[in-house]
Amino acid sequence: MVLGIDNGNYPLHPAANLQKAESVSSALHLSGWRYRAVVLSVVCSAIGYLGFSLWGGWEDVTNAVAKVGTLGVAIALAMSLFNYILRFLRWQRYLGAFGHAVPWKDSMQIYLAGFALTTTPGKAGEALRGVLLKRWAVPYPQSFAAFFSERLSDLFAVVLLTLFGLTLYPDARPMIVVGGLLVIFGFVLLSQGAMLKRLGELIPAQGGRVLGLLKRAFDVMFEARRCHRVGMIISATFLSVVAWGAEALAFHLILHWMGMELSLTFSVFVYALAMLAGALSFMPGGLGGAEAVMVVLLVWKGMANADAVAATVLIRLATLWFAVAIGAFMLLRSERGMA
Repeated sequence: MVLGIDNGNYPLHPAANLQKAESVSSALHLSGWRYRAVVLSVVCSAIGYLGFSLWGGWEDVTNAVAKVGTLGVAIALAMSLFNYILRFLRWQRYLGAFGHAVPWKDSMQIYLAGFALTTTPGKAGEALRGVLLKRWAVPYPQSFAAFFSERLSDLFAVVLLTLFGLTLYPDARPMIVVGGLLVIFGFVLLSQGAMLKRLGELIPAQGGRVLGLLKRAFDVMFEARRCHRVGMIISATFLSVVAWGAEALAFHLILHWMGMELSLTFSVFVYALAMLAGALSFMPGGLGGAEAVMVVLLVWKGMANADAVAATVLIRLATLWFAVAIGAFMLLRSERGMA
């Protein structure tokens, strides 16, 4: 995913992310010390990742790139682009559910610009889309509800892909059943707007910080109810599973080109579980948690430590950092357009 799952954090605490996003939104006319702090977090993430790459052995990474080849790298990047396109189509559906017909060209530029801040804590920086959408009269509550729905859909997709990977292990069948039932329960809960409203009303308005965050979480879920109608949930989840499955397939191909013969199911499991671990780590972009899971599982399957690190760095460059690069380019274009 962080998960994202794109590749990292998902909003397991939506109300906390709402506060972060509001802070980012208030700072974003692309100026101010808070915005500089957000950008600094991206820079620090990039420096940290460079350090991880150097620790793993940059020579091993370059050798991995050589094994994969130019065509292989191009295919991996194409898979990532396919992921972004499918998620953009889902984003357009969410905006449409709120009654906003943002032109495709402008909407895609705004959507991709959000990737520039993927490595901010909780991916809250991606909420800058709400700022860029103001010119199209999209209210902040609705743009954030779409943002929340997107992150939640990514989380569901990564969980489903992880459960698919667990089919390799017969002993994990009870876990698969329980996980599947929890996903179904999540779908049902989100589709029940009246129930969400009643649950939110049960929370005291003056009950301290924790209850306040919980109440805001239900407020966000209620606002996003238009994105959570049964038909919308099914179609959005389908797009999400295919989108993240494409990046998992790219990971499988990279491992194959590096000489590691693994089943597609196991590759999907490693990638999806890594995205989920990145989400649970609550680190910017899932950095650290996702990489650790990938390396450990690949080494467990018999891959040399240096090759496991190299494969991990390569897939993350082709997914997470490719998205950040595209987002930075689109953000600069958006900034010029607003100047």
